[in-house]
Amino acid sequence: MPITPIRKLETFPNPAPKRDYHIHMEIPEFTCLCPKTGQPDFATLILDYIPDKECIELKSLKLYIWSYRNENAFHEAVTNYILDDIVAAIKPKYMLLTAKFYVRGGIFTNVVAEHRKPRWKPKPAVNLKEFGEKSNIRQ
Repeated sequence: MPITPIRKLETFPNPAPKRDYHIHMEIPEFTCLCPKTGQPDFATLILDYIPDKECIELKSLKLYIWSYRNENAFHEAVTNYILDDIVAAIKPKYMLLTAKFYVRGGIFTNVVAEHRKPRWKPKPAVNLKEFGEKSNIRQ
């Protein structure tokens, strides 16, 4: 049975909903079409999120990303469409999507779009390296 691109994003329950944890994904094979020239644009998408109740299922994400291959889209628009669709599917506490488009006409384009759940605040970062340098623990 051949696999085809689809815009349906599947989810699964967050296995640790009481903990804020970071999910990082790199998608190096994103393509869409330039709406001005029809030529392909290539990008690496970097998706970082802190889930709430749901996580994104990877195969459905792959097929969703693949669905843009023949779509005309400006870099700024497609980055925001993707962020909006994933946020609608899983309603994360936080999500950051960075689209790093490869050079076109001598210009690299990076588009960064962010979502924060209302009233969600990240906990302060812990710098373990700093802790290790200040302690008397032998390495």
